[in-house]
Amino acid sequence: MLRSSASGRLARAFRHAQSAPSLSASLPTVSSPLPNLITSASSTTSSRRTLTTSRPSQHQKSTNTISASEISHFSALSAHWWDPTGEFGLLHRMNPARIEVLRDEILRVEEVDVESGRWLEGRSGLDVGCGGGIFAESLARLGADTLAIDASASNITTAQTHASLDPSLNLLNSPISIPSSSSSSSSSRPTNSLEYRHCAAEDLVKEGKQFDVVCAMEVVEHVEDPRGFLECLMQLTKPGGHLILSTISRTPLAELLTITLAEDVLRLVTPGTHTYHKYLRPTELRDFFREKGWEAFETRGVPYDPVNGKWRLLDPGAMGGWGEMVNYFAAVRRPKV
Repeated sequence: MLRSSASGRLARAFRHAQSAPSLSASLPTVSSPLPNLITSASSTTSSRRTLTTSRPSQHQKSTNTISASEISHFSALSAHWWDPTGEFGLLHRMNPARIEVLRDEILRVEEVDVESGRWLEGRSGLDVGCGGGIFAESLARLGADTLAIDASASNITTAQTHASLDPSLNLLNSPISIPSSSSSSSSSRPTNSLEYRHCAAEDLVKEGKQFDVVCAMEVVEHVEDPRGFLECLMQLTKPGGHLILSTISRTPLAELLTITLAEDVLRLVTPGTHTYHKYLRPTELRDFFREKGWEAFETRGVPYDPVNGKWRLLDPGAMGGWGEMVNYFAAVRRPKV
């Protein structure tokens, strides 16, 4: 995390980076006719969300899992990613829980030295839908060779700009030139890298990329269709690798807390950020991965404690499943063979 004294530099650097040539110049727009994996569920089926193929809407071109309206929404908010008291403050507070889930998932299958602070050393990590880079920077600091992608060019610019101001991160594609401080040297820089790319998960599948750890935090509830998106993530996970998701369950309580209260009443997040019929229940994810033959599927609820301003990560099965009625994590492993 950057010191508060760096906030002015970040703002100036962001303005400079925004004036640089757009990363999207060589990329198709989200409305381009890309290979269709699956389409979104109709809003008329708000009580039922299934991970099955459905026919494309007559108002949509065949496209990949990216939702043009979702990308437009988050692009408009891209300058706020690193304000811990602003629009994305809840995600900043959720980051420790994300790290804990990932740590516990790896510890389920192997011993790692978590006390070292770099227990992802020697592993490759992918952060899909990285936004401004909150979780991607954590992956890199934990030692993973990290690739973070987002379908919003402005989100990627924000993420690159923020990371470029921290000399402890080995950023491969900085959009700006930041002079190194006299106290830092190339010999003290980490050997693992952090790279940001403006692209879709499908692009990495076409390139044949695979990673030890694939993460999509608060993303699946925003994609055009969940099944195609999850199938992309599966292809990007190495045999024996870990896939970590966090999302919101489709329950009346979740609608009350995340939309009615958080958006419409308290305005903690911008109205329109969430769409109820896109939420997925833990059982739907469980059935999907069981169908695919993946191993050790596990979910953990993560309710928000408004009194202490923290997310509380629950043990698997805690509260008889009631703890997973709103926000939850899901972890699953790809079979080795």
